[in-house]
Amino acid sequence: MPHDHDPLEEGPALRVRALEELMVAKGLVKSETLDSIVEYYERETGPRNGAAVVARAWTDPDYKDWLLRDGSAAINAMGFSGFQGEHIRVVENTETVHNVIVCTLCSCYPWPVLGLPPTWYKSPAYRSRVVREPRAVLAEFGVSLPDEMQIKVWDSTAEIRYLVLPRRPEGTEGLSAAELADLVTRNGMIGTALI
Repeated sequence: MPHDHDPLEEGPALRVRALEELMVAKGLVKSETLDSIVEYYERETGPRNGAAVVARAWTDPDYKDWLLRDGSAAINAMGFSGFQGEHIRVVENTETVHNVIVCTLCSCYPWPVLGLPPTWYKSPAYRSRVVREPRAVLAEFGVSLPDEMQIKVWDSTAEIRYLVLPRRPEGTEGLSAAELADLVTRNGMIGTALI
């Protein structure tokens, strides 16, 4: 039997590929169905959506106010809604406060604006340590914050999920919303990166 998987696949990626191939071979799912699911998460949901929300908030003060007051409604108005996006609260990073998101129980996460959660977000180490020692965990992500900056840790649940509105980078006043969106990262919207 020929091996058509990527020789660099290992661990979880190889297991996922094997499960996909087995499900298709047993007739449980069509490969086209799997492709459409992957395409949905690549094109219709995910960090690009969140980046568009952030860029609009950076360029439209009225939208930003709305987003901070009622994240779900403001995000839905941009067409981003769906499973795990029903109740989203947006928290803003400022000169004195840095926000970081976690789900201590499992991996509650705002899929419509961030896509699928990264592996580290679901890990027990991140889920427990970011609550106890957020400054140390952020440093491991390369985020070094001044000692006087307050760090707020927000715990997502099945009832409410959080999205960080990162600080707009200095020197970006002349950029369009599309150009600003290109600067925004998933980790920046979780709070584990600076923009």
